[in-house]
Amino acid sequence: MPKRILQGTVTGDQNNQTITVSVERRFKHPLLQKTVRKSKKYRAHDEANQFKIGDTVRIQECAPMSKTKRWTVVLDA
Repeated sequence: MPKRILQGTVTGDQNNQTITVSVERRFKHPLLQKTVRKSKKYRAHDEANQFKIGDTVRIQECAPMSKTKRWTVVLDA
């Protein structure tokens, strides 16, 4: 099964080698037919501490690295 890749904005970078990424998804409400925005925060591993607040990043699923960290930053070449 392929690993999920999500795109979001960095909202926190205070911890060492960890960033908080806010991922927003949009969908149409099944009954009201209104576009709904939902966001969720993920904690991702940033090996080199190179991403700062406001950066747009892509994160990929990985094996658990800590109690809350299950994602890692994808470095696009």
